Amino acid sequence: MASVFLYHVVGDLTVGKPEMAEFYETETIEMAIRGIGESTECGIPIWKRKTHVGMIENGEMKQQRFVGILSSLDIVAFLARTENLEDQDRAMKTPISEVVVPNPSLLRQVDPATRLIDALEMMKQGVRRLLIRKSMVWKGMSKRFSVLYNGKWLKNIDAPGNSSHNLSVVNANRPSSSSTGHDKFCCLSREDVIRFLIGCLGALAPLPLSSISTLGVINPNYCSIDASTPAIDIARKLPDDPIAVAVIENMHDNQYKIIGEISASKLWKCNYLAAAWALANLSAGQFVMGVEDNMNSRMVPDLSANANVDENNPANAGGATRAKKFSSRSIGFNPSSPTFGISRSMYRGRSAPLTCKVTSSLAAVMAQMLSHRASHVWVTEDENDDVLVGVVGYADILAAVTKQPASFIPANRSFEALGNSIQS
Repeated sequence: MASVFLYHVVGDLTVGKPEMAEFYETETIEMAIRGIGESTECGIPIWKRKTHVGMIENGEMKQQRFVGILSSLDIVAFLARTENLEDQDRAMKTPISEVVVPNPSLLRQVDPATRLIDALEMMKQGVRRLLIRKSMVWKGMSKRFSVLYNGKWLKNIDAPGNSSHNLSVVNANRPSSSSTGHDKFCCLSREDVIRFLIGCLGALAPLPLSSISTLGVINPNYCSIDASTPAIDIARKLPDDPIAVAVIENMHDNQYKIIGEISASKLWKCNYLAAAWALANLSAGQFVMGVEDNMNSRMVPDLSANANVDENNPANAGGATRAKKFSSRSIGFNPSSPTFGISRSMYRGRSAPLTCKVTSSLAAVMAQMLSHRASHVWVTEDENDDVLVGVVGYADILAAVTKQPASFIPANRSFEALGNSIQS
C-alpha cells in the first residue's frame, strides 16, 4: 500500500476549501438548480434546518441534520412528471424535501486527523462526502510522522505499532480536536480525493500506468436502456452510483454499442425544463442526440409562465426559456447529424459518452474524469470502441488504489475472466 495513504490525513485535502454552504430541505427546486451548477459530483448535500436559531452545534449534531444528496438527474426526472410539465412554475417552487431521497449514510463526519487510508475505506463503503471541521486546533496522528494540513510536522503520541484502526473506532482512538461553538466545516467529495491522488501518481507507482483491466477496475454491472425505449423509463428507478444510464443498441451475440448516456454529469448545467420535456416525450436515443428543428414538428410548450425570456432563471441554464422546438442544444448537447440510426458520428459532440478502452491506464482514466468533471467513464473493447463492456466510477478507482498488489488480475487473462472475477 502506498505510503501516501498512511502519512497523509484528510485535513491535508481541506487546504483552500471554502466553507460549506448548507442547502435546506425547505428550499425550492429553483434554488437547488443554482447550487448544483457550482457543486462537485453534480449534486448537493441537503440538510434539515437547526431546531433553534443560533444554537451551538458540533460535528455529530450537524451530521444528524444531513438528509441526502440531490443530483441533477433527480431534478430532471421530477420535472418530467406529467403534473409538473403541466404546471412548471409550481414544480420549480416545490420544496427539495419532496424530491431528495433520504440517505444519511452518504455523508460521514470525520476529524481532520483521520488518516487518508481510513477515509478511502469509508468512501469504498458508500460514503460520498466527508464533513470536516476547518476552524480548530488539534494534534495527534495515526503514524509516527505525518504531514499536517496546517503545514507542521508533529510526532505521534501513540505507540509506534498502533497503526491500524477499525473504521468504527477510527476517531475514538485518536486525540480529539478542540472546537468552539462557531466551527466552520467543509465538505470533501470523492472528486476532491481523486484530484489529490492524481498529484501523487509517483507515490502510487506502478499502479497509474497499469491498465484498468489488469487492476480489475472495470465494473460490468452498469445500468442501461435501449435507444428505442422511452427515455422516461429511467425515472422508474434512478441509478445509484454512478448516477448514469448507458443508452445502447443491441449488436449481436449479446454485445451492445453505446451511443450516449443519460446521467447527472451530462445534465449538470443543462436547461432543466427543456431536458424534462425531452425525457418525458422522446426515446432514449433521441434524447441523447437531440432532435433538429427540421426533423421534429412537435412543439415544445413555453418553458415559463409567460413568453418573456428570463435569463436569471436557473432552470434555463443551458438555453433560452422559450424554445420553439426541442433540440439537443436546448439541454446542453451539440448534435452533429439530424438523422437518427444511420451512423455513429451523429452522436459526437457534447452528447457523446466519455469512453476509454480496457487497455487504458488508470492515470489516463483519472485524468479523463477530472478534466470532464465526470463521475464515471464507460469502457469499450480494445479492438472495437463501439462495444460496451463496463464502466469505471469513483468507487472503482478508490478500490484499485488501495488494493493489495497480489490481488491484481494478470495482464494475459481474457476479459471474460476479468468479468467473472469482478462479479465474484
